Amino acid sequence: MTFDQFLRIVRARWILASAIFLTIVTVTFIVSLVWPKSYSASASVMVDMRPDPVSVTAGSFGATPTSYIATQVDIISSKRVALRVVRLTGMDQSPEMRQRWVKDTKEKGSYEDWLATMLGKSLSIKPSRESNVIEIHYEGSDPKFAAAMANAFARAYIESSTQLRVDPARQYADFFEERARIARDKLQRAQLALSEAQKNTDILATDERMDVETMRLNELSQQVLALKALRVESANRSRQARMSPDQSAEVLNNGVVASLKNQLSAQEATLNQLSERMGDRHPQVIELKANIQTLRNKIATETGRVTSSVASNDNINSSRESAATVAYEAQRAKLMRLKEQRSQLSVLEREVDSAQRVYDAIQLRLSQTNLESNNSQSGVVLLSAASEPVSHSSPRLVLNLALAIVLGGLLALIAILGVELLDRRVRGPFDLVDALELPVIGILPSTKSTYHKRLPWLKKARRPTSFTAVSTTLKRVETA
Repeated sequence: MTFDQFLRIVRARWILASAIFLTIVTVTFIVSLVWPKSYSASASVMVDMRPDPVSVTAGSFGATPTSYIATQVDIISSKRVALRVVRLTGMDQSPEMRQRWVKDTKEKGSYEDWLATMLGKSLSIKPSRESNVIEIHYEGSDPKFAAAMANAFARAYIESSTQLRVDPARQYADFFEERARIARDKLQRAQLALSEAQKNTDILATDERMDVETMRLNELSQQVLALKALRVESANRSRQARMSPDQSAEVLNNGVVASLKNQLSAQEATLNQLSERMGDRHPQVIELKANIQTLRNKIATETGRVTSSVASNDNINSSRESAATVAYEAQRAKLMRLKEQRSQLSVLEREVDSAQRVYDAIQLRLSQTNLESNNSQSGVVLLSAASEPVSHSSPRLVLNLALAIVLGGLLALIAILGVELLDRRVRGPFDLVDALELPVIGILPSTKSTYHKRLPWLKKARRPTSFTAVSTTLKRVETA
């Protein structure tokens, strides 16, 4: 379709187009005037995404600012906040709303849920793109009601944010309190078991390095080693004394034996001299021989006494070694029993230490959760409260008329083009070409001179006088 054809169709059906256009504009104007006015109130809140100084786990939990703000928007539009608004405003006590609920639902379902759903329909939330500010808009027929509901939603959101932080902390506090009680009972039982075991074993310290019994065992071990060495030495001396008493060190070092031997040597020297001068039968010689024999007997007696003392010393050392060995073995057996008892005590001590650590850790978390459960900070700040709007937000007469003009014009054009397609007519030479698929030889001028005066820009596309004249021209062309 050419622009000339489009203009001819519009000119031919301008009455229909005008009727549709004026109807749409008029209806829009009347509806805009008659439609009930609604008022929109807005309250703004700021969401603080910084970590909570009280809680070690609160905050945005690593979420991005976009997702965190989107979560807050979902919280504001949730039924939890709407139910809190219902309780804050006392709408559940309104007889009119209850009658409306009975009429709409026939008393089916929850009355508060129905109110929350009704209030949420007029709520709109607009988060800022480059900040943490969220706009809460509420639309209503009464400006005071709209402002009150916007402020109520803002307040309910702040209280719900606080509650969402406090409720989990209180639940965790109850949980940790129960676990602390169980841990405390376990610690007490472990401490009682350790005390009872210490009383039964008379052991207070499990460190063997600081134990007296261990020190005694070490001393006995050293004594046994020393006595064994002394026993070996005394046994060698006793054996040597038995085999060659004269060569024994004890005999050689004995003063009495040495003195007797010196006397014996002197007497023997005197005897030799007297025997050479006086003979063996001289009384002095006989007396000297008797003295010498007496000295030898004394030496033998003293040697035997020294030898027997060496043997006695060996027996004493052997007895001491045996006694020390027995004492060492007894102490060693005692330490083995003590070691077993200390092992049991060590297990009990470790149980006490483990129970103490668990109890301390739970107490720390319990203190933290108790502090969090008493935290009244929500992390949301009310920037500006909603005020009563001065002018209504809808309907907007100027905007509705502008949209009606655009929409009416489009519908009018669509309507006339649709009617033209259903009732196709020849309105120019191009229509003949399209309909008959034959060229146009000439166009007769119109007898109405006013046509070109009204539309001088259509001189080139002159209107034919009638379909008959054009058809006659075409027939002549066909005959030729």
